[in-house]
Amino acid sequence: MNKVFRFLFLIIASSTMWSCYSTKDNLAYFENADSLLVSGATIGNNNYGMTIVPEDELKIIIHSEVPEAVAMYNLPLASVVDSRETKTTSTQSILTFTVDKHGYVTLPVIGKLYVMGKTLEEVENMVRAEVSKQVNNPYVSVKLWNFRVNVLGEVNVPGVKWANKERYSILDAIGDAGDLTQYGKRDNVMLIREENGTKRIYRFNLNDVKMLESPYFYLRQNDVVVVEPNDIKKENSKYNHYNGYRLSVVSTVVGVASVIASLVIALFVK
Repeated sequence: MNKVFRFLFLIIASSTMWSCYSTKDNLAYFENADSLLVSGATIGNNNYGMTIVPEDELKIIIHSEVPEAVAMYNLPLASVVDSRETKTTSTQSILTFTVDKHGYVTLPVIGKLYVMGKTLEEVENMVRAEVSKQVNNPYVSVKLWNFRVNVLGEVNVPGVKWANKERYSILDAIGDAGDLTQYGKRDNVMLIREENGTKRIYRFNLNDVKMLESPYFYLRQNDVVVVEPNDIKKENSKYNHYNGYRLSVVSTVVGVASVIASLVIALFVK
């Protein structure tokens, strides 16, 4: 009997230890992000400073009072195939220009222009200056066509968000993501941005109006916004884990008790 109870004790102890084991709560994205945290951000300068980088797609359109005078500077209208009618139809979309790995964009007639590190306004001025050599008073529009950011974490609609305007703020991104859930941590929203090949982390407190003056308030292409879970969500997770653990222990005890009862009955029967 002593050997039997000793064996059963080992089973209970092992089961309890296994039930107690669990991985660390991992509700938040990038829990070690503070190792990259950039401190000392200057408040009061909200120059969004979105600049062009390689692989950006620029939609450049040149207008004039005489359309024929600028026709050669514009790419032709894109042609698409309508699979339902198996015929080619003309769209109203102008093809885009892709910035190469060296920072150049190649335009009709004008040729190569170095645009890396330039703002859209600066590129507009550059193109206008070139076209003005042949055309009077041209109007130039430059837009970033592949401007996207990623919003993750405690928002209602996480995922990639495509911006259709140059001044796209962190509030725009959160709005496009359906706003924070009730469990979103509003005083510590994370922004991940790559600068000169290095990923950097910035923090926002949505409860503080001073965030509107942050130099990082306006986003850049490929930024990542992460909304971490608040303490309520973390506590709920721990509570649910504890309930699961308690149920596991109860099940183990009930199972072991059944084994003991079976052994005791078997011994008495003999």
